[in-house]
Amino acid sequence: MSADPMPARTGLIKRGDLIAVLDRAVEKQVTIISAPAGSGKTSLLRMWAERQGQDRRVAFMSVRPGQQDAQMFWLTLFAAVRSDKDAAPPPTTSGFDGHAMVEKVLSEIRTSGEKPFVLIIDDLHELDFPEAAEQLTSLLIDLPPFAHIVIGTRHDLPLRLPQLRLAGELAEIRAPQLRFTKDEAREVLAAAGITLPDQVADMLHQRTEGWAAGLRLAALSLAGHPDPERFVADFSGSDRTVAEYLMTEMLERQPPGVQRLLLCTSLLDQVNGELADLLTDSTGSERILLDLEDANAFVLSLDPDRTWFRYHHLFSDLLRLELRRTLAGGIPDLHRLAARWFANHDQAADAIRHLQAADAWTEAARLLTDHALSLTLDGRAGTVAALLRAFPAQIGENSPELALVYAIADLNHLRLDGAQAHLDIARSYAATTPPDRQYQLRTALVALDLLVARLGGNLDGVFQQVGELPSPVVGQSNADIAFASDLRAVALLNLGVAEAWSLRLADSEEHLLEGAKLARDIGRPYIEVACRAHLGFASTVHSVALARQRCEEAITLAAEHGWDTEPVIAPAQATLAGILIWTGEFDHGQQWLERARNATDSEGEPGIRLLVHLISAILPAARGRHREALAEFVAAAQVQARMAGEHALTPQVTAWTISTQARLGMIDQARTTLAAVDDRRATTGVIRNAAAAVRLAERDPTGARCELQTVLDGSARVNLHLTLVEAHLLDALACRELGDERAARAAVEQALNLAEPDRLILPFAMTGAWELLEALPTQGTSHAALVADILDAARGGATSGTGRPAPMAEELSPSELRVLRYLPTNLTRPEIAGELTVSLNTVNTHIRRIYAKFGVTGRSSAVQRGRELRLLSTGRT
Repeated sequence: MSADPMPARTGLIKRGDLIAVLDRAVEKQVTIISAPAGSGKTSLLRMWAERQGQDRRVAFMSVRPGQQDAQMFWLTLFAAVRSDKDAAPPPTTSGFDGHAMVEKVLSEIRTSGEKPFVLIIDDLHELDFPEAAEQLTSLLIDLPPFAHIVIGTRHDLPLRLPQLRLAGELAEIRAPQLRFTKDEAREVLAAAGITLPDQVADMLHQRTEGWAAGLRLAALSLAGHPDPERFVADFSGSDRTVAEYLMTEMLERQPPGVQRLLLCTSLLDQVNGELADLLTDSTGSERILLDLEDANAFVLSLDPDRTWFRYHHLFSDLLRLELRRTLAGGIPDLHRLAARWFANHDQAADAIRHLQAADAWTEAARLLTDHALSLTLDGRAGTVAALLRAFPAQIGENSPELALVYAIADLNHLRLDGAQAHLDIARSYAATTPPDRQYQLRTALVALDLLVARLGGNLDGVFQQVGELPSPVVGQSNADIAFASDLRAVALLNLGVAEAWSLRLADSEEHLLEGAKLARDIGRPYIEVACRAHLGFASTVHSVALARQRCEEAITLAAEHGWDTEPVIAPAQATLAGILIWTGEFDHGQQWLERARNATDSEGEPGIRLLVHLISAILPAARGRHREALAEFVAAAQVQARMAGEHALTPQVTAWTISTQARLGMIDQARTTLAAVDDRRATTGVIRNAAAAVRLAERDPTGARCELQTVLDGSARVNLHLTLVEAHLLDALACRELGDERAARAAVEQALNLAEPDRLILPFAMTGAWELLEALPTQGTSHAALVADILDAARGGATSGTGRPAPMAEELSPSELRVLRYLPTNLTRPEIAGELTVSLNTVNTHIRRIYAKFGVTGRSSAVQRGRELRLLSTGRT
């Protein structure tokens, strides 16, 4: 045991942030630093104690290994606190009184002066005599105000310090705070003269989990290594230097029963008490795991209730190495036991992994086939693919037992021909399986057939197959009932998506809502997210506001499950982007569009890819970048060309392609594209609008008005509300060309009437008709606020919020919202009343309520609050 500070070791890095943490902690009466062996406790304490220029007296002592002599401990501690280092040490006695020695130490501290004094006691875990905890507690709670004690230990002693904790005089620094950051890990390597690429250094940091000793041992092995990157890739707890350290400092210090538990459970990624009892054929494992975590023995709990645990990566590597060395013949049996436990607890993927590790390939194949669809419906198609890859080559793609699984893997990568071939093999296999498995396999086949039809764009095929689904069988087992519910949820999802892509939006909404509810009821959150991701698009049949709300709800739900970057949520992200662009929030829409692009695989579901390309086209079109828009329209058409059926948005893609070609001056190409439209689609509203755009580009405004006639009189089929707004704007442009300003204003006013409920700004920007609004007198329209928003968006104004602000305490009523939109204008209250055809008293009442709900007292502050809440334009008015 040493009571004198030792010289600081060279090669240590300066951990400024951690030193600052310790600085603050030492202001408390007692500081405990508790962390596993090799965490850098001693290095930190010496670095802190030996800094120059400290206005305090610091004493440092280390407890020797296995210290059982209470008298020797207290005499060494007394020597450490004495201010007179030349005084003779107290003699040893035969009748040592620990409590008297505690009082002697306290007396020495009290008489040493008022200068701040810190005593550091390192390696306190080595203290091993019965009275240690009680005597130390007496010392710690009676320290004078200017004295502080810092304790370094691998595990906590049973010190009773609740009063200090309640008084805020106890500071604790634990293992997570001592872990080296990525930057500090690079500094450790640099101090050893080692330079690694950042990604390799980060890999080493991940493997060591920031454990100081692991990093330093790796640095020692890396010095002079011919292939440092290969070393890091292979670095593990079985590395000789790491293994020796962990064996000596951790494993060999444990009792035989604890060692056996650690070894037998090391083949698990995580363990609980029940599973550990099974693998060790014993009881009491949970208590041991809890004690190991409390002792900082590289065991970490994974949940708040501390029922599941894992081992530090390097410690786990060492344990597996030692298991292979001492119990190699029993490892397959351990894997089988683990597989049985996981299977009985509905954790099929873990059960399959352990069967594979035990070379039980037949059992593993059957279990994977039985659960592959269920795993996929939980959003774990990647897990299914990984499990499939783990099978040996002799169990190939032509294996009947695994054919269903190979079909799922093919569908995950949109290999539809391969999926169909494997499904045919699986159908033959299902017919020969025992009756207790047939229903589940056939249910899985029906669900996958539906997915094949949808992914191939065969929307009619989806409708046909849903209509031919088998009815539930009376007397089904619980498992079969569960599979029937899964099948119905899948059918509702696929039916709703097919209806959405066919613009049967009301039917789509009904079935997607039903599918989402069923998925929630049966515990299939992935299917629920998938249904809700498409629900936003279906909801556009009602209003843009409802569609936006449902997109945001789907995105929030996906984020709760960690699927916010997965393809499953791309439909909601793309639809939300489209809605934001429709309503003039171009920058905000672009942000969501980028997320949708990132979540959409380049070879993913064609219906979603077509939607993403369409939204990607209208954004640059709205900003006047027509050539960029045309490239995206062409890409959308190419996706359609590979679909078995026709996406309902294809006529819109074709129409806007023609209009964009015309606006680029590509009249011949536009005419060619228009001529290729079949007779059935040629009479639709979107194509008639496109034909009018071509006429306008040809300087034929009279012809343009003729093309628009069937749209404006309601005889042409119109699916999207945007089409009618666009038609009136094209008519306004034609009237202007003809010199009929009155008719042009009337057409613009009608477009504003149609656009107002959903605040549709996109048609004004895409057609260029926003320029007509600049000449529109403020008093000549009842849509002054909308006009301001349109002009802001078209001119690049600040209509690009990055998110909704905090809502007000009470929402505005529709009537109050109408009044609010006039407040940014120059209209007086009587003029606003005239525009709205209501009494002045009504306007005054609404304005008072707006002020109250906004918490403001004047018109200008109400306008500002309305802009903050994105109820008003944030630009010119």
